Amino acid sequence: MTSDGIDARLAGVIRRVERAAERAGRSPDEVEILPVTKGHSADAIRSVAAAGLRAIGENRVPEAEAKRAEIGPTPGVAWHMIGRLQRNKARRAVRLFDAIESVDSVRLAETLHRIVCEEERDPVDVLVQVNTADESAKTGFRSDEAVSGARAVAELSGLRVAGLMMMAPFTSDEGVLRSAFREASRLFERCRDEIPKFEGRTLSMGMSNDFELAVEEGSTRVRLGTVILGER
Repeated sequence: MTSDGIDARLAGVIRRVERAAERAGRSPDEVEILPVTKGHSADAIRSVAAAGLRAIGENRVPEAEAKRAEIGPTPGVAWHMIGRLQRNKARRAVRLFDAIESVDSVRLAETLHRIVCEEERDPVDVLVQVNTADESAKTGFRSDEAVSGARAVAELSGLRVAGLMMMAPFTSDEGVLRSAFREASRLFERCRDEIPKFEGRTLSMGMSNDFELAVEEGSTRVRLGTVILGER
């Protein structure tokens, strides 16, 4: 897609975010749009940067590596890992990404912490992934273990826990979606209140099919692919 096409789609998305925030009595400025470039060419990253977006989300380490090799340095554009991260790719992810949004276990967090320390780099921004619908097909901390899990991750000096991330159930049932988003918001507030080292800056939830509901229920970052970049 051309940068002109992205500009038009992005303008529509911004209007939808604004209306959703207003319905919830929130400021639209509280909500960040993270374009998801997985499955798109490196040109898509150039286009979203030209549209003024300052971060992109990728799901797979090898795909992101290939794009970074093709594009070269991307000043002003942060790279976020938003897909499931296998521990055997953790070192490559630490070297590649500015933030890792899919820390779904203490074991993965400990691996990342060890690598950050070994590489003598600044702490990495991470989000702790929660699985509020307790879906067996998704990873992440269940509701009953999310606060203790986030606390354990926050104690690791190589990581800076910016907040939580969740993936909603894949359904069009608004009631099911709202319930999952509300539970993530509740856990986010608990972590803010109960964990001193939990920075609580980001609650990442909502994708192209449900982001307006997510904003209404407290999301501060929506991860949007198709609605901005079109079909892969």
